[in-house]
Amino acid sequence: MPTKKRKKKWLKTINLTIGTTCIIAFVLILVALFSSERLSEPSNRYPLTEAVISYQPLVEQALAKEGKESYTAVVLALMMQESGGRGDDPMQASESACGKIGCINEPTESIEKGVSYFIDTLEAAKGDLELALQSYNFGLGFINYANEQGQGYSLPLAIEFSQKKYQELKDTGIYSCLREEAKKYDACYGDIYYVDAVSNYLPKALEHTEKTVEVAQVSLVRK
Repeated sequence: MPTKKRKKKWLKTINLTIGTTCIIAFVLILVALFSSERLSEPSNRYPLTEAVISYQPLVEQALAKEGKESYTAVVLALMMQESGGRGDDPMQASESACGKIGCINEPTESIEKGVSYFIDTLEAAKGDLELALQSYNFGLGFINYANEQGQGYSLPLAIEFSQKKYQELKDTGIYSCLREEAKKYDACYGDIYYVDAVSNYLPKALEHTEKTVEVAQVSLVRK
């Protein structure tokens, strides 16, 4: 029969084992919860705003005029990056439409002009969607620059173009780096990460469209 001393030692060992097991189980539960949260993050990290979703019928209507309804998700993602659907010019189309900011003050006109300009960039880029999107931000001059270099879209080319244009225009005081990451390149004309920024919103934008979207067939949906 065990002595009192051995019995206490035995109980202490059991309690220690139970305590250690509980701690390990608690840690495993925390890890599982954290992993679950991380796994669900990508699909929820870049949602569309209700404002952008509300403009979907107008976007589809504008694209239908040019037979480009399949780009609905792309334009919704583009609008998210431009404004999140806020303001009177949700597509930020004033500069491309009339050469200055603030000339559009009605969402329907903004969407019509913005969609028209997007299609112009798409056609000028001969269907290269990444090149078209970056040109929506940089202007059609970027497509000409890419053609001169004999290249399609690439981030290094976008940085190079931004650096060149910024050197030409920085004395105007109009341009400043939109992103801290661009400062190290001195690439402060437009947004050098525009293509990636738009593509972040595409998974959610695709969920809101029923039609087959051409962008799904190219490398833009890669996240």
